[in-house]
Amino acid sequence: MKFVYFYDTGTEELGTLGIASNEKEITNLFFKYDVENIKNDPSFQLKETPVIKKAATQLFEYLSGKRKDFDIPLLKNGTDFQVSVWNELIKIPYGETRSYKDIAIAINNEKAVRAVGMANNKNKISIFIPCHRVIGSDKKLVGYGGGIDIKKFLLDLEEKNK
Repeated sequence: MKFVYFYDTGTEELGTLGIASNEKEITNLFFKYDVENIKNDPSFQLKETPVIKKAATQLFEYLSGKRKDFDIPLLKNGTDFQVSVWNELIKIPYGETRSYKDIAIAINNEKAVRAVGMANNKNKISIFIPCHRVIGSDKKLVGYGGGIDIKKFLLDLEEKNK
């Protein structure tokens, strides 16, 4: 069974987010543009499970600048390569960024820069797995599932609260 619950972040940039889980782990974070679709998706049951509630608490602590790391169980549902990229993203310190090439080098696959970008694109648990901290080699903000405006908002938030 998949569960989802929705939270108003109180920010114009993020709006309402949906956090989804199975019985034990966070499986998805839905941005405002996906919320209506998920509300109408019969494969999700509207329920604030204990793990969703814990994730929401930590997310609001993060948004208020009180939390720098998350301590919640995450279901990293992907290929071995994708999971290796996501595990590397979790290692990027709060308030710092890495390039796609930096991540490729860190996972010992220097030529996999584009594949790292695709793995970021498949990350269903944005913010908790901080793909917003990955930027272009030229330091430009590129590619983010939530949109560049949300990526900038999250990076600015972290910079302000370092």
